[in-house]
Amino acid sequence: MSARLRSDIWVSAYLRRCAVAGMVAVLRRRGAAEAGAIFIKIDRLDGRSSLLGPAPPDLTQTEPEGRHFEPLLLDVEAMTVEERMEREIRFDSDLWWVEIEDTVGRSFLEF
Repeated sequence: MSARLRSDIWVSAYLRRCAVAGMVAVLRRRGAAEAGAIFIKIDRLDGRSSLLGPAPPDLTQTEPEGRHFEPLLLDVEAMTVEERMEREIRFDSDLWWVEIEDTVGRSFLEF
């Protein structure tokens, strides 16, 4: 049985992937290194943003296939994402928060 990649390693690789594509991506909050939940804010630089968060596990899979994300907020005012993340942090202080600036809304994540 394979273990899921640690959160700190996943985030580091994800930030590098974004940088290679020429995107601005920053770590807004460092979470628990081993297994902190990861949230991705996509800022379209026009006042609109989206938020991706951990998807529920697929219980039909026998082997973990990495991290899966789902849209939590799509194309909303940027403050709506900020407010949602404030609530998420109060609930789980070990989470990771990555922010991407991309006018077309790319994330390189499947959901």
